[in-house]
Amino acid sequence: MEAMYTMGLEIHTVGVIVLMGVVMFNIMMLALSNQVIRYAKRMRIVMPISSSLIALILLTGMIMMAAKHLHFTLANDAMIVVGIVMIVLEAKRYKTLKRRTDITQEGAFALYKRKAFRYLGIEMVLLLSVTLWMMV
Repeated sequence: MEAMYTMGLEIHTVGVIVLMGVVMFNIMMLALSNQVIRYAKRMRIVMPISSSLIALILLTGMIMMAAKHLHFTLANDAMIVVGIVMIVLEAKRYKTLKRRTDITQEGAFALYKRKAFRYLGIEMVLLLSVTLWMMV
């Protein structure tokens, strides 16, 4: 039982680290993008990866909580809230892209970039803060 819990914790940790890398990749991809259509095509590839990683992290977290007999601690509650906020931010970022990508509008992509940078920045700060909190 202890080996399974340790393996679940390692998978959870690696998932968080990979998700941080995907968020950084999203930030770099957004910063280097100049055309809406190319960015949207790339985002359609990366979006399922980040969503799958969020789901992996939440699933392994739930399994580890079940192994602990569902003891809710402040750290567990914080991770649950961060997971929900990450899902909401990803959905908002995608919804904003769908609304703002009208090619005929002047400056629509620049407006999207500002909002997307804000969402991705919030995601990265949340991930880093919870990760540092768990390491201490």
